[in-house]
Amino acid sequence: MCLSLFDAARLGFKDLMKMSVEVERKFLCNADTLKTLEEIGVCIGQRQFRDQYFDTPKFDLTLRDMWLRKRKECWELKCPTAVNGTEEASGVQAKAAALCSRYREITNLAEIQRRVKEVIKDICQDRETEASPSQEDETWLSEINLVCFADFTTLRQSFTLEEQGLQIDLDQANFGYHVGEIEVLVPEGGDVQSALEKIERTAGKLGLSDQAVEGKMHIYLQRNHPEHYNKLLNAHVL
Repeated sequence: MCLSLFDAARLGFKDLMKMSVEVERKFLCNADTLKTLEEIGVCIGQRQFRDQYFDTPKFDLTLRDMWLRKRKECWELKCPTAVNGTEEASGVQAKAAALCSRYREITNLAEIQRRVKEVIKDICQDRETEASPSQEDETWLSEINLVCFADFTTLRQSFTLEEQGLQIDLDQANFGYHVGEIEVLVPEGGDVQSALEKIERTAGKLGLSDQAVEGKMHIYLQRNHPEHYNKLLNAHVL
């Protein structure tokens, strides 16, 4: 598993080997928001990284809301999670849930390949997955017709607050889009409702509006790959 110090700080060492669910709310950061964040939070550093996203020419993965990414030489697959009806029992909970995304994060390469090949069965039905694939070996991409459809770099400044397990990231993408993210990583089978409540409390402290905010990929595809973007809109993925 490839994890940065930032990721280790979010998860806690005892949870590093567990599959996690990422609960996240995006926001636009103005001067007042930044001032409040600097007052109530602790900056844990700044870093720059490159993201490359892969899919088939027919968008078999992203049309299923599955996002295969390579970041800093490590692979990640984000898959949608089912919403538990009890998580949205009240109006406040429903509002918080509607403003947040939830994805299961998979970082084990063998498991990533297995799940991707389940989706692309017609292409790879006769191929076997390596027992211990290498992070550096990318031949499997061409074998199942995966191509890079997005490639950009992000400058990220990260903050922590008193809320345990919560991190705030301020991202500047190299295609001219700035966005903030409030994120909680929940261990597989953990309390997603608690994560939603943490995010809602933090949004209140920062004075955020209840406006939904588009993520980096949304804007990147809209500007650079409108056909792909429109297909995802029509499929209600974006």
